[in-house]
Amino acid sequence: MKLFSHCALILFLCMNISCSKTSGDPNIVPEAPANTATPTFTNIPISTDKAVYSPGAVVTFTIDSTSLPATAKVRYKNSNTVISEANISGTTWTWTTPATDYKGYIAEVYNTNNGIETIYATIGVDVSSDWKKFPRYGFLSDFSQLNDNDINAVVTNLNKYHINGLQFYDWQNKHHEPLPIVNSTPASSWKDIANRDTYFSTVQKYINVAHAYNIKTMFYDLVYGAWSNAEADGVNKEWYIYTDNTHINLDIFSLSSPFLSNIYLLDPSNTGWQQYFTNQINTVYQYLNFDGFHMDQLGDRGSRYKYDGTFLNLSLTFKPFIDAVHSYNSQKYNVMNAVQQYGQQSIASASSDFLYTEVWSPSDNYSDLAALIKQNNTLSNNTKNTVLAAYMNYDLANNKGYFNTPSVLMTNSVIFAFGGAHLELGEHMLGKEYFPNNNLSMKDDLKNSLINYYDFLVAYQNLLRDGGTFNAVDISSTDKKMMIDVWPASAGSVAVFGKEVNNKQVIHLINFTNSKTQQWRDNGGIQTAPVTIKDAKLVFTSTTPVKKIWIASPNFTGGASRSLNFTQIGNKVYFILPELQYWDMVVVEY
Repeated sequence: MKLFSHCALILFLCMNISCSKTSGDPNIVPEAPANTATPTFTNIPISTDKAVYSPGAVVTFTIDSTSLPATAKVRYKNSNTVISEANISGTTWTWTTPATDYKGYIAEVYNTNNGIETIYATIGVDVSSDWKKFPRYGFLSDFSQLNDNDINAVVTNLNKYHINGLQFYDWQNKHHEPLPIVNSTPASSWKDIANRDTYFSTVQKYINVAHAYNIKTMFYDLVYGAWSNAEADGVNKEWYIYTDNTHINLDIFSLSSPFLSNIYLLDPSNTGWQQYFTNQINTVYQYLNFDGFHMDQLGDRGSRYKYDGTFLNLSLTFKPFIDAVHSYNSQKYNVMNAVQQYGQQSIASASSDFLYTEVWSPSDNYSDLAALIKQNNTLSNNTKNTVLAAYMNYDLANNKGYFNTPSVLMTNSVIFAFGGAHLELGEHMLGKEYFPNNNLSMKDDLKNSLINYYDFLVAYQNLLRDGGTFNAVDISSTDKKMMIDVWPASAGSVAVFGKEVNNKQVIHLINFTNSKTQQWRDNGGIQTAPVTIKDAKLVFTSTTPVKKIWIASPNFTGGASRSLNFTQIGNKVYFILPELQYWDMVVVEY
């Protein structure tokens, strides 16, 4: 009898304690457990010898420091899981990558002293046998007579950002005859359409140096462009596009001095033009070891007609052109620019290797960038990732100056969080659709921050760009340190959205609390850096028992992940977010 009473008393007390947390005073919020101290981060420069690696390949790391403690180590992680670690001796060491294909890793150089961890450097490692799975696209736009040091410096710098493909913009001579041949040999130099000198040796050296870093090279050209008097070079007048049904008024993209010619447009679905241009492509591949063709277009031209007077739906002509080019050179890559999504449905269903959108109005807001990436996912049945050509600080680029760092980082936070990549880096950063425009420079803080962003994009590519399903997350701040709104973004709050990936719930938080504009391009460069929010107490709903919560951000500790303490009571999970500047990624594992 006494034993029963004792047990009953314990049960009574436990039930009342439980009830006080779950159904007692609604103003009483369970206390989230504190996290361990945030590691110190010194951000020592570190590099790898390649932009991407095949499974089982050897990575060579180089760190720019001779003063690491003797007890320093390096650990290699996939997501938040340590794959292996080793002691560091000297400034250079190697690591043999795992045999699994299409994985992202982060290498963290660290040391622990009296229980306190210091992270000295971090870097992402992409282990992928084919770059089209996770494209990180850059560009080149100057092919003047450059020396080896100039060329090496450009590509070495792009390797810091793990750029794995390069678009050779306006490298060509005539659009309908990109590589001029003289006496059965490529010309040593030629003029591009803007009357700039291009040297065959420069193009060739860039290809060779890029390949040494495992960076793919793509030659740029329009899919339907010809210079004036192209008929003298074998272009048939019946292949052209016309603005009416009389086959008199040609469709012309007009250019003025210093450009050497207007561009006359041809029907990409015309088999005669396809055969003609495929021969030109074959000539390019014969003399230059490009890995593929970056195809361009000019967007919606309005009502257009063929030579025979029939209506031409230009948006439907891209698929037959891409497929025809692919059939002749199936081992080469093909990517086509969908100008503000024009023809993207046709492109997505063709033999294109990933999707590329040049973003223009009316896709002006951050939410529009996300919508474009999600639309491309749908059009390709989630089989092709997206690169956005999105030109920053467009009006500022009319004159000499600097990019606004918060503009770029906020835009990249949105693009990367939704699984896209941003065409922005070459010999300079892009501010205009004419790639040689280099009026704006990057300040050092932007250069360094972007290295962390691209490391992050690589390290967590399996959560960011490798499938999954976007979803809504029920999450709020219990101490009111942040106002949280469900995506799409709005000024004055933290935008949140989720993604389910391989039994993990990913939660993205992007900080628009003190943003000055919701327009990603930020023409005038008015965007301000978000005020960092520290130690916000959050609660989210989970109907499944949580095993682990961890966080990573390109804005802190070089993107290194760290586990967070949490309390789960029923379907409510409480934890403390250590810090949020632009973008945090919280991962819940079940």
